[in-house]
Formats: sequence, C-alpha cells, structure tokens
Amino acid sequence: MARDAAGRSYELVLRGEIGDHYALLFDGMCLERVTGHTVLTGRMVDQAHLHGVIARIQELGVELVSVNVVDNAKEHAMATVTASDGTRLFYKDWGEGPPVILSHGWPLNADSWEAQMLFLASSGYRCIAHDRRGHGRSDQPWDGNEMDTYADDLAVLIDTLDLRGVTLVGFSTGGGEVVRYIGRHGTGRIAGLVLVSAVPPLMLRTDDNPGGVPIEVFDGIRASSLADRSQTYRELADGPFFGNNREGADVSQGTRDAFWRQGMQSGHRNAYECIAAFSASDFRPDLAQVDVPTLVIHGDDDQVVPFAVGGQASAALVEGATLTVYPGAPHGITDTHKERLGADLLAFLDTLHERTADDRARLHA
Repeated sequence: MARDAAGRSYELVLRGEIGDHYALLFDGMCLERVTGHTVLTGRMVDQAHLHGVIARIQELGVELVSVNVVDNAKEHAMATVTASDGTRLFYKDWGEGPPVILSHGWPLNADSWEAQMLFLASSGYRCIAHDRRGHGRSDQPWDGNEMDTYADDLAVLIDTLDLRGVTLVGFSTGGGEVVRYIGRHGTGRIAGLVLVSAVPPLMLRTDDNPGGVPIEVFDGIRASSLADRSQTYRELADGPFFGNNREGADVSQGTRDAFWRQGMQSGHRNAYECIAAFSASDFRPDLAQVDVPTLVIHGDDDQVVPFAVGGQASAALVEGATLTVYPGAPHGITDTHKERLGADLLAFLDTLHERTADDRARLHA
C-alpha cells in the first residue's frame, strides 16, 4: 500500500477485473488484479482527493467493495477503514484467534469494551472493536446516523479485514447494529451472536409494541441533549446507566467519568440522531434472519433498556437462543459486571469453537 510523507495511504477494492484502459483514469495509483477483483492503491493527498477518486469509480459504474485508509505516522498511528461515503472508521484489533467483533453503545466508543477485549484476547481470541461513525476517533459526517448505515459500515469493516467465522457481540445500541447487519448482509461470515443489554427488538412503544418505552422518554433525552449534553451524559452516568441511583450502589467516579468522556468525544448531531436510531428502529425482521447460535445477556434491573423490552423479548424471537439474566444488574454491565460478562462470553466462544481451557493453554505454550 502506497504512503505519503505523513504515512497515510488508501486501498480501494473493486468488483471485477477492470481493463487496462481504465488504469489511465487513475494516474499515480497502483493497480493489481486478483481473482474477481481489482485493487487500487494510492497516496492519500487529502479527504477531497479520496472523495474524487471514489466519485470517478462510481461514474464508471464499477462496484466499490471497500475502502481502507491507514495512518501510518508513528506518533498518531490509527487503524481505520473507510465507508463508501468516505467516512473513516477507527478500530482496535487485539490478539489472535477466531475473530470477535464488539459493537459499542450510545454515546460511547470502542474504549467501553476494553475490559472484555483484554480478557478475551488474552484467552486466544482476536478482538476487534470500532468507533461507530460520529463517535470516538471516527469521522463525524453530517449524514448516515441511522441503523442501515451503521450496519453497512460494519460490513465494510468485516469485508476489508476479510473476517470469517466472526462472533458479533453488541451492547445496547451496538446490539441493534449487529442484528441489522445480519438482516442486511446475512450470516455467511458469522459464526455466532451475543446481545448484551441490547435495544432489539424495538424499544419504542407503538400500537404493535404496547409494552415499549413511551416516546416522551426519548423526546426528553433529545431535549436534554440539545440544552446541555455534557450534563445529560453526566446525569446518565451518575444515575440509571450503571444503577448508581439504587440504594447501596457505589459505582466508582472513574467509571462514571469514562462514560462522560466517551460521550463528549461523539459529534453533537451524530449522537443526537442516534437517539432515534436506537429507540425507534424495528429489529424484529432482522431477528427473524438470525440462524446462528445466539446468547442474550441482560440485567433484570436495567433502567435504560428494560429487561422485558430488550433481552427477554429478543430471546423469544430467536430460535434456540440462550437467555442469561443477571439478577439486580443495571444497563452498563460491561463495567459493573465485567468479570462475569467476560466469563460468560468466553464460555460461549469456547463452546462455539469447541475449545477447552487446555486448548487455550496449548495456544499460549
């Protein structure tokens, strides 16, 4: 992959093996044909330049499969893939072994999965977590802040890294993202699914979902976000997200501050529009497409995504799904119950891949 002085480069994968006459349209780029595809690599001048190249490809009617942009500068090395609209998506990639993708909640980013990533990567799994568009270190585009685009962005990550036999793990909003991925892209590359405190099947109360959450709740979050989103995130962290408003709860200041910090890294419009994405998206048709082993984990004192609305309802819609309930647990179990969650994820993965503790020990020998 070619690089510029700052270390940034891009790689575009096109469907089909394009003819030599097309190469003249991409002066300064390297062209390589592989079976069924053409790979173009070039120096990343700036974002406008990349957008121009993508536009030229689209004008030719050639299908663009994926775009990968990597910043190789030593001081600011970040792994990214690039969505079809040019949005750069940051991701972490830890460990070796069967791949696991962990999709984060609102308004967080990949950092929220670090406890599970460290544990699972140390146990023989390759753990990948990306910052959703508009969140964390990813770009903050004006458009695309809805579930279909989130799912297509996830497909770009999976296709660009050429991952197969993937276990998708989605927390809260991320649960919607991974389920919508299956609904739009199928399970050809997927081995298993885990939903953690997840928003599917449908959070919003509607005529055919009378047990859902009233729209006034989400309108209140929207209004609060517009008035003072920094304080909104602070109050969520100090209160219902981790169950710190329950008698006897003692969630550390550091944990609550980390939630606020990640929230403030998101783009204002991106986070605002994501409220509709996680609350009003109907994932029931997507859940009907799930045909891989599925684990659903939910706390029965979740004040953000109520147990009956989320985990209990999703498990009932996926044939053969296993429902694991954490008694008295809040929404943010990735932090409050990280040891148990890590153990449950590992047990599911080991069963899926027919691994034992002895197998993992041999891998590290």
